[in-house]
Amino acid sequence: MLEQGLLLTLGLSFLLSVLLSPLLIPFLKRLKFGQSIRDEGPKSHQKKTGTPTMGGVIILFSIIVSTLVMAGKFHSINTEVWMLLLVTVGFGLLGFLDDFIKVVLKRNLGLTSKQKFLGQLLVAGLFYWGLTEIGVSTVLTLPATSLSIDLGWLYFPFVVIMLVGSSNAVNLTDGLDGLVSGTAAIAFGAFAILAFAESHYIIAMFSIAVVGAVLGFLVFNAHPAKVFMGDTGSLALGGAIAAIAILLKLELMLIIIGGVFVIETLSVIIQVIAFKFTGKRVFKMSPLHHHYELSGWSEWRVVVTFWLVGFLFSVAAIYLEVWLI
Repeated sequence: MLEQGLLLTLGLSFLLSVLLSPLLIPFLKRLKFGQSIRDEGPKSHQKKTGTPTMGGVIILFSIIVSTLVMAGKFHSINTEVWMLLLVTVGFGLLGFLDDFIKVVLKRNLGLTSKQKFLGQLLVAGLFYWGLTEIGVSTVLTLPATSLSIDLGWLYFPFVVIMLVGSSNAVNLTDGLDGLVSGTAAIAFGAFAILAFAESHYIIAMFSIAVVGAVLGFLVFNAHPAKVFMGDTGSLALGGAIAAIAILLKLELMLIIIGGVFVIETLSVIIQVIAFKFTGKRVFKMSPLHHHYELSGWSEWRVVVTFWLVGFLFSVAAIYLEVWLI
């Protein structure tokens, strides 16, 4: 029965995303919600100028509807569901505001970093309050070991760092057609498996809803993309995957399952530090996917390679958590 619920959730979310996309894409075009490409980016990306963005609303709608419908039918719409939707929708709204300012109001920088952080902090604070209400432990456990540490009051800043860091990491990764859609589907799929293995069925259902939504979106986001998810989608997905890891008490496992996002973020940090102190760049361009583009790889080759790396990270995480223990 539970397995059937997961399959139906996957199917419903995928179907909603696939059916909604052809309706919304022309609408976004008519509103002139087109992506403006940065001049400092790869020159090959200039031809993408005008491609509709803010397609993350498709992903959000599919996740919300399929989660609520299927959770109500096969399980229950409990506090965990609302907490996951709070983070997903909260971060998605921040991304939507950022996209709206950049695309509609023509302010290229969108929300300021301070405005965005304050919004993320507010959502993280509400999420943490929910954690205290359901009695989530403040203990961190090192994956595949019995080593643990109780963070106590430090767990709050840790949660904030996880949510903000993860949302920004996924946002940085969203630079090529289908890159985040594919890597997110793999990562959320891995968490769905771990959630199901540990009998957290409602979290598994939410995770599967995200997989269906991003796979449906990928039909129109694969190269050449007909629509971009924008910050609306990437911030929401980054926040959601961190929230899942926290609720499952697999916080540090996020580093492995989200390995692609971690590497992309590290490439930016390394590039900035290296240039600041030496005046030289380690990569031809950061985030890392642009380095490979400028090294002569086709966009599709970069995307598929990163999908494969994400898949290997996820397999390693599942092995560590399910089969090794």
